Amino acid sequence: MKNPLAGAAFAALAACCTGAFAQSNVTLYGRLNTSMEYSDASTASDGTKLGGTGRLTNNRSVFGMRGEESLYGSLKAIWQIESNISLDTGSGQLASRNTRIGLAGSAGSFFMGNWTTPYLEATSSYDPFYPTTAGYMALIGNGSTPTSDNVQDTSSFDRRQKNSVHYRSPKWNGFSGGVTWGINEERITVPRNPSLWSFAGAYDNGPLNVVLAYERHNNYQTAGRDDEGMKIGLSYQFPTTKVSAIYERLHYRTATGDLKRDAYYASVVQKLWTGSLRAGVGVAGNGRGNATETVGFFRSGADTGAVQATLGYEYPLSKRTSVFGFYSRIFNKKNATYDFAINELGISAGADPQTVALGMRHVF
Repeated sequence: MKNPLAGAAFAALAACCTGAFAQSNVTLYGRLNTSMEYSDASTASDGTKLGGTGRLTNNRSVFGMRGEESLYGSLKAIWQIESNISLDTGSGQLASRNTRIGLAGSAGSFFMGNWTTPYLEATSSYDPFYPTTAGYMALIGNGSTPTSDNVQDTSSFDRRQKNSVHYRSPKWNGFSGGVTWGINEERITVPRNPSLWSFAGAYDNGPLNVVLAYERHNNYQTAGRDDEGMKIGLSYQFPTTKVSAIYERLHYRTATGDLKRDAYYASVVQKLWTGSLRAGVGVAGNGRGNATETVGFFRSGADTGAVQATLGYEYPLSKRTSVFGFYSRIFNKKNATYDFAINELGISAGADPQTVALGMRHVF
């Protein structure tokens, strides 16, 4: 027998949902990205050697919802909830990736939440292998953190920041900019006052893209001392070829002193048949300064630099589905410990991690 109260409740819920979706534009989206890999590392300086291993790796697959609601004039409310999905293990976490609520209009967008910084956003498109095991984050940015606050990961400049406030400007004659503040919520939990500021400016007009980014981590390594990252990027799209180049300088101020490092990255994407041939080379110089700590993947001293070389090919099966393959190797000097930033192997100094992958990607 039909329950009249249940029927009334269902009708009320349907009416509410119909009204909400009539007012708000909601989109479901996602990216499924995984690879079969064989990875190993050469013998390290201390004689240790990792055995080779086959593995199924997840390249930051996501599932999300986003929407907007017109308020008045050009002003609208914006929101997004993005979650990570691990195709290899079946795990995931709600709202663990770019998640926000805010306002957008002719003057730009202002929002709050858990979001990537302008420093990350400035050059991620320069890397044709981002975000996979072969991504440039092994060298550029000193590792990658999928999401962090001001104390969980204090080394990476390639980061999504929890508890952050953001502004992104509109584009004006090709120019645009962005700023992020990682709020200093942790000052009551640690004996210092950590916070983050991230800035980026870009000129994007036709085939030319130029970016300048700067990020400051206040009191991350120790109280009263700040870390800085700065990078400049240039990319140009020819009819069938895209070339990109980045210069980056990182400066950490630790309890024992200063640690600096320069790094460079260049990539080429060449249309070849239906797909594209892709190559990337990153170079990290020796760490410099009097700090004795290892921060992220590097420390100061002789033979602490590295080179990463990657070659791959991507073939589109449709507008939304593609298959790809790549080979990537990091050539560490004898005292260097650079490893893959995503799906790292866990190497000792002087070992050269390498991986060969065959993967598939679908976006919706």
